[in-house]
Amino acid sequence: MNSLRKENRRLARRKWRSELSGIRLDGLDLMSQQYGFSVALGDITFLDGKWYVTNSGLLRLAHRSHCCGIRTQQVREFCEPSFHRWVFKSIVYKSNRSRGFVGYGDADPSNTSPLVRGAEMRVAETRAVNRALRKAYGIGLCSVEELGSLSGPPRSFSTPPHSNGHPTSNGSSNGQPRLRDQLCLLIRNYDLDPTLVKAYAADFCGTATLKEASRDLVESFISELTTAARNGRDTLLCKLNSYGQPAEMKP
Repeated sequence: MNSLRKENRRLARRKWRSELSGIRLDGLDLMSQQYGFSVALGDITFLDGKWYVTNSGLLRLAHRSHCCGIRTQQVREFCEPSFHRWVFKSIVYKSNRSRGFVGYGDADPSNTSPLVRGAEMRVAETRAVNRALRKAYGIGLCSVEELGSLSGPPRSFSTPPHSNGHPTSNGSSNGQPRLRDQLCLLIRNYDLDPTLVKAYAADFCGTATLKEASRDLVESFISELTTAARNGRDTLLCKLNSYGQPAEMKP
């Protein structure tokens, strides 16, 4: 492990010479010793003064740790293929008896680089896997694949056909993110269960499904959810979990 630490320092100085400080190298030493990440193999990278782990680095860590398996699936209620928007759920099982570590990932043209345009579905799945793996193995570093577009500010989706430039119930024509995109971002940032959030939203709006709610109600719900998540995520999780109970058991 000491040889890996030295090799990582040597390669890091060569690759990011003008950007690295002593404290950044100390962080690299810690990652070398604790996780066995290799600069040469591309397990980690350095961007804008911060270290980021990569998907390949996380997968190699899982292999070294004898990870039992990884399961991924689309969260279909939040996917919009016509707008190249995809949301995935991933579960990492560290052992045969593991209950699993869950992670969600989303991708669309507004939060991905133009270089991967058309591959948003694969990006979303990779992000979900990365988040689950980081949880499973206690990785505090963000993965580089989870970053949004590095080429400029996020863009909003195009106005859906036949809307004549007017916002739909969940859309926007003024350059602001669509309401559904705002909601998905909240779910991703606070690691919430999309299905429970959807049930909570419908109950809050007083409709059978979230799609039936008016724009004003959805905006109010997003504001409510944002405040609840910021003020106390654990309390919010308890409330969301109540929507996973059978109707007769729900308070």
